[in-house]
Amino acid sequence: MHRAVVTSAVLGGALFWATAPVAGQEDAPTVPSGLVLHLQEIRLDDASEGGVVRFRYVADGLTGAAYDRVEGDFAALCEGQVLPWAAGQGDRPGQAIISLASSAVDFGVSAPDVTQYFEAFRLEEGRCIWEMF
Repeated sequence: MHRAVVTSAVLGGALFWATAPVAGQEDAPTVPSGLVLHLQEIRLDDASEGGVVRFRYVADGLTGAAYDRVEGDFAALCEGQVLPWAAGQGDRPGQAIISLASSAVDFGVSAPDVTQYFEAFRLEEGRCIWEMF
């Protein structure tokens, strides 16, 4: 499991957490699609209880891939990455948005040439509950 050292800064009203792998734990998370993922960033849009956390991944080989190839990855990432991270937070977020992109994109920037998929989950009682966008 990928673990990250997290540093925080407030940028544009959002709490932004840049991540760097902890030595010896650089392994990418394992997902059903078999794609190799790299955590681009963890971004906490509202640091209060019930806020939104975004886990943004870059996925090698995602370019042109159909959504059905990665559909199962989102629940696996929520359960295996987001929930353990959220459990360690004082004020736990109420929602997680997980994104997969074929290359790194700055948050909020349109990139029509980059394949991107997003899913949202409500974090409730230690579970990930899928929410339709």
